Amino acid sequence: MFGIIGFGCTECLRRFCQSVFGTMSFLQGINAADNGGKQPSLPTSAMYQLDIVLKRGNNLAIRDRGGTSDPYVKFKIAGKEVFRSKIIHKNLNPVWDERVCLIVDNLQVPLYFKVFDYDFGLQDDFMGSAYLYLDSLELQRPLDVRLDLQDPHCPNQDLGSLELAVTLFPRSTEDRETMLLRRSWKRCSKQQQQNLRLSDLHRKSQLWRGIVSISLIEGRNLIPMDQNGLSDPYVRFKLGPQKYKSKTIPKTLNPQWREQFDLHLYDEEGGILEITVWDKDLGRRDDFIGQCQLDLSKLSREKTHKLELELEEDKGTLVLLVTLTATVAVSISDLSVNLLDDQDRRQQIIKRYSPIRSLLNLKDVGIVQVKILRAEELMAADVTGKSDPFCIAELCNDRLQTHTVYKTLNPEWNKVFTFNVKDIHSVLEITVYDEDRDNSADFLGKVAIPLLNICNSEQKAYVLKNKELTGPTKGVIFLEADVIFNAVKASLRTFVPPEQKYIEEESKVSKQMLQQNFNRVKRCVLFLINMGSYINSCFQWESPRRSICAFLIFVVVVWNFEIYMVPLSLLLLLTRNYFLLASGKESREGTMEDLLEDVDEEYDKDDKDSEKRGFLDKFYAVQDVILTVQNALDEVASFGERVKNTFNWSVPFLSWLAITVLCAGATLIYFIPLRYIVLVWGINKFTKKLRNPYIIENNELLDFLSRVPSDVQLIQYKELKPETSLNPSKKRRNNPG
Repeated sequence: MFGIIGFGCTECLRRFCQSVFGTMSFLQGINAADNGGKQPSLPTSAMYQLDIVLKRGNNLAIRDRGGTSDPYVKFKIAGKEVFRSKIIHKNLNPVWDERVCLIVDNLQVPLYFKVFDYDFGLQDDFMGSAYLYLDSLELQRPLDVRLDLQDPHCPNQDLGSLELAVTLFPRSTEDRETMLLRRSWKRCSKQQQQNLRLSDLHRKSQLWRGIVSISLIEGRNLIPMDQNGLSDPYVRFKLGPQKYKSKTIPKTLNPQWREQFDLHLYDEEGGILEITVWDKDLGRRDDFIGQCQLDLSKLSREKTHKLELELEEDKGTLVLLVTLTATVAVSISDLSVNLLDDQDRRQQIIKRYSPIRSLLNLKDVGIVQVKILRAEELMAADVTGKSDPFCIAELCNDRLQTHTVYKTLNPEWNKVFTFNVKDIHSVLEITVYDEDRDNSADFLGKVAIPLLNICNSEQKAYVLKNKELTGPTKGVIFLEADVIFNAVKASLRTFVPPEQKYIEEESKVSKQMLQQNFNRVKRCVLFLINMGSYINSCFQWESPRRSICAFLIFVVVVWNFEIYMVPLSLLLLLTRNYFLLASGKESREGTMEDLLEDVDEEYDKDDKDSEKRGFLDKFYAVQDVILTVQNALDEVASFGERVKNTFNWSVPFLSWLAITVLCAGATLIYFIPLRYIVLVWGINKFTKKLRNPYIIENNELLDFLSRVPSDVQLIQYKELKPETSLNPSKKRRNNPG
């Protein structure tokens, strides 16, 4: 009887202390009294701090063809990733020694460990997983844990183990209440916090503060990675989110790259430039050669530094030329602060890019200002039937973002973005997204506007397109743009390599894309076959009148042929097509409409489970081959289409530039004997390396053609006709949100 009363009193006292004090020590004392000193069970809903030391891995699974792996570990709680370790290259017994502190509020949810093999550019391979059950841990007692890795699909396979040191600490109930209040406050103040998107601090992070100009010269004494004792090296650079990949130099340990590119500085102090060297392997994953880092904050500005960077573990040397330039070339402002609306400032800018200053600072081609006014009838991305739209403007590697307008399909931003133009053939991309607090932003629409297509100070309504820019999506965006540039600088910059975009999506194998590129090449080949058949018909006298005319033309041309007639004939072809287009007898729309019919809107969605790795090893070689063929078909088709579009006046600026160059070439060849021109060209080629050891070779003709859009790009840049009810003069509707 007394035992029952004593137990009831103890239980009441336990509940009272837990509700009022919430202290672990008091409860442990009562538990010890009741249970004879047994280890108490921990409350599962209290706050705890979990300190973990990820020590090492033992005998991990082999996932690379070289008999090794590049392992890293993910920590997950309730399906959410809370930590990811560094990557240890080419090691089956990696040593991490990484510490992490986690705050948990439910010990019944286990900590999930997943080990992967890092594969650059491919899906990472699953190497095993394990659970750590937190409710089995003791408070404030360090515990060494060895977790055996398993594959749910192959439970009997030995995948090695992980070694950890785990310590669980209690946290007070005040910490839990503070965390819950903080979460609630975050949910309630979501709109107030996110309305600060364009605060001074946030805007500062968007604008780049300088340019890092890098010339990759050569590599020395790289280690061999292939069986022939050589390597096929290439280099990857990473500065924040920006990435650059060099070309591959086959079969050498002392490669000569001679490449130049620019990256942007978003940190005023500089930042760390990460450099990795890889060996290209066709049909399998590339081999990692070595890596190094460059602290840009230690380099002086406005000066070229010649650097010889040693790869870690004496795996070779890279030679770079690095120049830091402190320049701010992009800005954000409201409509009330408009650079070009001020007539004095506008005249200063026009004077800055006048023909008189054509030979000053050739890289500063011009300036473009775009006003992002508003959008109408956007797609509803939220369950409420509304969206939280914001806008991103991109010009090559420059990227600026508006604020978010919440709960509306008709947002008004009224923002002015200003970019410096380094290449007049660049394309201004405006993308509209829906902001999602818990997930990545949802795509709502996009437009691409070549700078040469901009009509100054004209407000236009652009129909939004899908991600591939091949068809319309819902909504219209209203923009007004101005571009001021120097035509001489723009012409000279046309014959140098264009700026490469560093942040781009990885190429994926797509059946539709492969079929589309094949059809493009097929059209170019059929054009050449038809032309050959036409010429052959003249030889066969299928049409006597046509054959007689062809014979007379052939005799006259061969008898009077001079080399200047080659550019002259191309000049006549350009002139003929110009007059045909001007008279309306010919149109460029036909080929684009044919291409649109071939575009399949259903693109492949490759949702792969990284744990299902059975077919990946068999697919590596096929994937590389298909990607190579797909990209090669795209290059061949684009080259043929660019040549055609040059003569079709697809870009009048480039066609006029071609006329100017052809006239100059014809005149030069007419007055100067060919032997002298060839002699000057040969002397220039032989002495170029002597005059400048670090010269970067380029082909002016290919650089010119790279500025001419292909048929696919013409479709992407083509403006869609808005509905008659949506036009710039339409009276603005009130925002329903």
